[in-house]
Amino acid sequence: MQKRMGEAVARVARKVNDTVENKTDSLELNLAGNYLHRLPEEITSLLHLRAINLSRNRFRHFPEALAAVTALETIDLEENEITEVPTEKLASMASLRSLNLRANPVGPEVRLLVRPLVPFDLLLSPEEPMPKA
Repeated sequence: MQKRMGEAVARVARKVNDTVENKTDSLELNLAGNYLHRLPEEITSLLHLRAINLSRNRFRHFPEALAAVTALETIDLEENEITEVPTEKLASMASLRSLNLRANPVGPEVRLLVRPLVPFDLLLSPEEPMPKA
């Protein structure tokens, strides 16, 4: 299945690159609600991808291959199972303007580390109050 998914991404990459080279439009990839838990490395070949919607999937870790997609401006990872975020890799993404991590169980350390390091809008769910002992 992973091989078929990689081949499908490669086909999309060719179409994306053709579209951008012909200056016809910018592109958004919507993979919301597909029970995905990882992305194939071929996602890095989507050189002109500007927005990706990976909400309502099963990611436990931030898909780090996205950091290599330099044109990405918007990443939507709402409603996944992500607990840790590679802040240094995200901070190096010059085009990134918005990262949605709402409804993910990110820990308080992510909230403290991310805010001063990233130059983009970071969307997180409000912190839940600590239960009293």
